[in-house]
Amino acid sequence: MIEIIGLEKSFNGQKVLSGINLRIEHGEIMAIIGRSGGGKSVLLKNIIGILKPDKGSIIIDGVDITKLRGREMDKTRQKLGVLFQGGALFDSMTAYENVAFPLKEKMKVSKKTLQEKVSKALEDVGLKGMEDKYPSEMSGGMRKRVALARTLITEPQIVLFDEPTTGLDPILLQSTHKLIRCTHETYGFTGIVISHEIPEIFDISDKVAFLYKGVIEEIGTPDEIRKSSNPMVRQFLTGSSEGPVELLCEKETRR
Repeated sequence: MIEIIGLEKSFNGQKVLSGINLRIEHGEIMAIIGRSGGGKSVLLKNIIGILKPDKGSIIIDGVDITKLRGREMDKTRQKLGVLFQGGALFDSMTAYENVAFPLKEKMKVSKKTLQEKVSKALEDVGLKGMEDKYPSEMSGGMRKRVALARTLITEPQIVLFDEPTTGLDPILLQSTHKLIRCTHETYGFTGIVISHEIPEIFDISDKVAFLYKGVIEEIGTPDEIRKSSNPMVRQFLTGSSEGPVELLCEKETRR
């Protein structure tokens, strides 16, 4: 479904992606983990097409999107759905209006079809009967669910999740992860999840890629990553201050 080959991206001479190679199969959920500032969000923005890489290819369904422009890129973006960290809901719109928005903007559907699709999308995320609620009247978990319903209503082939559980308590975190897996089974999308939630993210992932300093250091099933002998992966999983990755305070002490 997605193949990334030799992807590089720099900002003001600072290299953020240093040759990413990654293959994501049709229908699987790939979790991308790693330290803050390691390039995860930049990678996501390249896949969406918000950023253009300096080198390399991003092949989606056999098409290198780094070579697309204008309408051709817009056509490819129709295959993609994105769930951003904060959900990015419109505060002045109800849950119904937020979820309906992409269909109104991108597709010509009858009022009846629109109502049926929005109602089903909200029901799929456990928010049946919440159509008239505004974001300010919802909990953080509910807003995430509305945002997910809005992402899924156009039935994208690929859904990208940018740290979808940021700011949620442990119970809502587990609930959101379960929801991602349940909707994945219902809609059959290919998923990419950027996450810091270790080990919870392993429960919903088919594969896990560890990104460090702009390079995929290791990739495997959740069980393979848990058993990794790579010292950088081990240090990240355990959160230890001891290991090959130096902490900022340690560097400052040595100066």
